[in-house]
Amino acid sequence: MAEQYVSDAVKYVGVDDRGIDLFESQYRVPNGVSYNSYIILDQKIAIMDTVDKRATEAWLANVEQVLEGKVPDYLIISHMEPDHAANIQTIAEKYPTMQLVGNGKTLQMLSQFFSFSLEGRTITVKEGDELSLGEHTLVFYMAPMVHWPEVMVEYEKKEQILFSADGFGKFGALDAEEEWTAEARRYYINIVGKYGAQVQALLKKASGLAISKICPLHGPILTENLGYYLEKYDRWSSYRPEEKGILIAYASIHGNTKKAAEEMGELFKQAGVEQVKVTDLSRSDLAEAVADAFCYDRMLLACATYDGGLFPVMEDFLQHLKNKNYQKRKVGLMENGSWAPLAAKKMKEYLEQMKDIELCTPVVTIKSAVKEDTLEGMRQLVSVLKD
Repeated sequence: MAEQYVSDAVKYVGVDDRGIDLFESQYRVPNGVSYNSYIILDQKIAIMDTVDKRATEAWLANVEQVLEGKVPDYLIISHMEPDHAANIQTIAEKYPTMQLVGNGKTLQMLSQFFSFSLEGRTITVKEGDELSLGEHTLVFYMAPMVHWPEVMVEYEKKEQILFSADGFGKFGALDAEEEWTAEARRYYINIVGKYGAQVQALLKKASGLAISKICPLHGPILTENLGYYLEKYDRWSSYRPEEKGILIAYASIHGNTKKAAEEMGELFKQAGVEQVKVTDLSRSDLAEAVADAFCYDRMLLACATYDGGLFPVMEDFLQHLKNKNYQKRKVGLMENGSWAPLAAKKMKEYLEQMKDIELCTPVVTIKSAVKEDTLEGMRQLVSVLKD
């Protein structure tokens, strides 16, 4: 069992998954991921969510170790996504007297995922309802579309613990030695990023609670400097940049667009821009590139024309930015084309579908390779984007 202490009455029973390569079959997780689950021991015993099917045996062993032969009274279902809910039927059949606690949408989804009888086994909760376990009391708050429609979070009144579902989670197993912010940002932007308004609504509810600990369904329990994590979520969900700096994201076929992007990086540094990140979209982690675009207040896109349009990795990148509600940024464009440059036109079409994007001029056009006249346009664009 991963070593993670909550309190004497609230036990961690989650599992680290170091063998997974892609989370949700798309996000690289070189340091794995944790599937978090908790048990509250009181006059009544509540299990807080299950785990992914990849971790079934280890999770059941952890649950049995903590229960020490006791029978749980409730299974609280915060979120029906399979990485948290895959073992609902398994644990329900193991403890046939245990009640399943969820909201109306949760109970509807249960019958879609599983085949066991729910008759007489469910408790439906709604916004503000309470469930007493004895000394501990859970209060339920609905969080629709953060990031599934049935999501809810639970607040335990005695110990002031927020069980935050997918909120405040991050990629990486619990034993991964890595800083929280980068992987939490990559997790949030790519998985929850589209739903900023819904996250803001949840943060408003949380602002009225005295919170001493945050227990997410992925990543470490947060116990100190909670204002830091809350501020990050407020910033991410309101689409405000975290840092003053520029991401240069390029899509190059034979290397000339790459060379131009790297030269732009040097020009920005010479102009006094301290934070400059140059990313090869063909070789970098797409999820990290998307997260970086949200981190900085400016971006330069450099792309070769391909089949009369965009080189595919740039099109994929822009589609992801659009899907995640990229907005409130300054963006510059640089295109390359040996006979019919069209990349800038196509990139602009994507960006015009996004909110509050300031498209900067001039657009730099490269005809095959950077020449002296191209450098003049590059310098002009740097002067516009440097502040």
